[in-house]
Amino acid sequence: MAWIKRNLFFVIGGLVALGLLGAAGFYNYTSWSRNAEKQDKLKGIYDALTGITSDPKSSPGNAKVNKTQQAKDQEAQLLAWLDEARGYFQPIAPIPPSTPNNPVTGESFTAALGNTISTLQHEAVAANVVLPPDYAFSFKAESSLVQFAPGSLDLLAVQLGEVKTLSEILFAAGVNEYDGIQRVHVSDDDANGPQSDYLPDAPVDNQLAVITPYVVTFKGFGPEIARVFSGLAASPHGFLVESINVQSVAGVSGLGGGQAPSPYGVPGQAEMSAPVGKNGLVTVLKEQLLRVTMEIEIIKLHPKN
Repeated sequence: MAWIKRNLFFVIGGLVALGLLGAAGFYNYTSWSRNAEKQDKLKGIYDALTGITSDPKSSPGNAKVNKTQQAKDQEAQLLAWLDEARGYFQPIAPIPPSTPNNPVTGESFTAALGNTISTLQHEAVAANVVLPPDYAFSFKAESSLVQFAPGSLDLLAVQLGEVKTLSEILFAAGVNEYDGIQRVHVSDDDANGPQSDYLPDAPVDNQLAVITPYVVTFKGFGPEIARVFSGLAASPHGFLVESINVQSVAGVSGLGGGQAPSPYGVPGQAEMSAPVGKNGLVTVLKEQLLRVTMEIEIIKLHPKN
């Protein structure tokens, strides 16, 4: 104790130095641990990269095989296929047409809408297709307007062209009755129209194309339904039948959505019977009128870059 008292400052200094050495050692240890952890992570990344470059499935190739060039060649083939496919996905011209120098105006759309509705009504009469009274082909809300919601005219013009094209395919098929067509909302003015004119869906953009749904409802027999399919398939535009629901006008035929009608004795479409007529002839097949609800998607490829 006497020695400690005589050398108090030395003892205190030694204790402080020892504490500093301990702190330095702890710091070095924790730093070494962090460095070791980071080194392990770096080694893991390096090993992963080494594995990728050495994997024949993912490597860019070697002196004999240039997989980078193969990928470029495959991309070129895909783009060439898309160019060829564009012939089957030709865009439908909007009504009225729009150009940067001649944009759609309220006056031009009002005139085009009136002319298009009148044209379709006359075409239906010529094809012996029955329409709902005073039918506006889903444009009832816009048929009496001269001013339209901002930003909606170009979208309405596109829809008017598509509605006209689809309707004329049904007329050409000779359907018995055209019950109606439904489209998606594109304008605030659509809220003022019959909601039976519209779909709750919205167009889908998958970066390659815009897919817009429509639903058409009509009545006809088997041959007319077949001609509708044929007309859609022969069209240069990108029509895709997403689903179809078929019912007998007298009752449900048993066919659900997504099932196409069969021409071979489907219940509700045709009934086998053998009544004897006045002339002694036997009725072998009696076909029934069908009500068809068809969801059709229009696929519109983005312009080439």
